Amino acid sequence: LVQLVESGGDSVQAGGSLRLSCAASGDTISSSCLGWFRQAPGKEREGVATINTRAGRASEADSVKGRFTMSQDNPKNTVYLQMNSLKPEDTAMYYCAARKLAWYEYSSSCSLNRNVYPNWGQGTQVTVSS
Repeated sequence: LVQLVESGGDSVQAGGSLRLSCAASGDTISSSCLGWFRQAPGKEREGVATINTRAGRASEADSVKGRFTMSQDNPKNTVYLQMNSLKPEDTAMYYCAARKLAWYEYSSSCSLNRNVYPNWGQGTQVTVSS
């Protein structure tokens, strides 16, 4: 089972940028779906971005497309979420999640559905003020 540790959360002004990191241990992130999810107080956890680490194929939710980018560093066993043009509505706890790819998913995009990810980190807080 992979262990995930998020970092990089902070308080920033609207329009600013942050880069979140998710470091994995206990297993390699290769041939996996890694995802970033967020949860604001009183709201459900929602998918933000995912990456298929075998295909290097990233996807973003419509709400962050063009502003957030997910990337991978396989030698460091780490994925990142670069967040630009931050808005107050991006304020949330951000979580990293992972699951292994089945062979038939090797070239597929990864789901933003939180229910298909068994491994989760503890989260890192992002606060954006106006």
